[in-house]
Amino acid sequence: MSTFKSNRDTPIWAANKEENYFRERDIQLINQRGPTCVSTCLAMLTGKRPEDFQGNINTQDPVTWSAALHPYGMKLAYCPHDARKLKFYIDELIALDDLFGLSFYTTNDPEQILNDPDSTGFVTQSHFILLHRDKIYDSAGFGCGLARDHYCLEHHTKRIFRVLPVEHNRGL
Repeated sequence: MSTFKSNRDTPIWAANKEENYFRERDIQLINQRGPTCVSTCLAMLTGKRPEDFQGNINTQDPVTWSAALHPYGMKLAYCPHDARKLKFYIDELIALDDLFGLSFYTTNDPEQILNDPDSTGFVTQSHFILLHRDKIYDSAGFGCGLARDHYCLEHHTKRIFRVLPVEHNRGL
């Protein structure tokens, strides 16, 4: 009989206090027009316009988001997570004191999140925001505010990314 036990949890990022890449980055909030949270966040990261990314990325494919950041010296790296609410990750993310992209489901109904896709492939709405140090930049009209006060904390996690320099060994 095996004595192996699977791990119950993992850190979002292996802690290394010296490892920070975009701690001093200046982010200017841009309010999105229409369902453009991904392109608007990419614009906030790069100083470009959301329209510069629209049509060049697939809003459901983070590999294309990361590729769009490469010319600006950045890329995205997936962080380990599951579908728990963002409130269970926020303290660890803030402690890392860097730059992250967070995606969450906008519904709190688990049945909608776990639903089968419709004929177009759609399951349910989600939203993408930036976490820089202890502040969230939300392009959907919520502005910039303290992460611990943002409504996303009560929503289930879809994706967590760390923003990295393009030459980093991790990332998409």
